[in-house]
Amino acid sequence: MITLHPQYIEDTAGQKLVVLPQTEFDALLEELEEIEDIRLYDEAKKDTEPSISIDEAFEMIEKQRKQGI
Repeated sequence: MITLHPQYIEDTAGQKLVVLPQTEFDALLEELEEIEDIRLYDEAKKDTEPSISIDEAFEMIEKQRKQGI
């Protein structure tokens, strides 16, 4: 868990803004990217199409290459 030290400011239009130290912002972005990667992985795992192992795929490719396909 990232510890954040936000500062809150208000612009001239009255909109509230949040300011973070650069290191905390960078860490937050890294966490968000990791969460997105996990979400994409979970989504891919839901795919019900049959699949083959990478070794089987290489064997098929090599066989086709030898046959000149």
